[in-house]
Amino acid sequence: MASVFGHAALAGAIGVALPKVLRRKGVIALGILCSMMPDLDVISFTLGIPYSSFWGHRGMTHSIVFGAGFGLLIMLFFHFRAKVKDKLILALYYMICTISHGILDGMTTGGRGIAYLSPFDDGRYFLPYRMIKVSPIGISNFFSEWGMAVIVSEFIWIGIPSLIFVAIVIAVRKLK
Repeated sequence: MASVFGHAALAGAIGVALPKVLRRKGVIALGILCSMMPDLDVISFTLGIPYSSFWGHRGMTHSIVFGAGFGLLIMLFFHFRAKVKDKLILALYYMICTISHGILDGMTTGGRGIAYLSPFDDGRYFLPYRMIKVSPIGISNFFSEWGMAVIVSEFIWIGIPSLIFVAIVIAVRKLK
């Protein structure tokens, strides 16, 4: 998996592209929460649920269906009084943030793949380019040489592209 830092960086960068009226700290914080939510499935290890199970790590919670549904629920729960147009934009933002989790994990160098198509297909898949070093599970394992290699890898493959995206969004806004 990519680390919480990589997932947060991407969700925050995407949040910069939101219209000004929606670009608030709380909205971006919810987007970051959405980007991390799929990894709650790590509790499956503690519960004895096999990795390859529907509810195992990188299973249903990493799927496109889960990402779309969770993003929609977050929008409905937190923005039920918003204008319809704003609801659509926020739902899309939260969906993209949640789905981005599986996309980043599918570009890591470890694990057994992502159940992108769950619940319709139990298969686990990776993306063609797997350049992000897989993050260790657990905080104690993260503060190690392996954890530092992950941070460097994520800075190169997530951080720099996120910064470039933010710079482009800001430049486009200034041109308008």
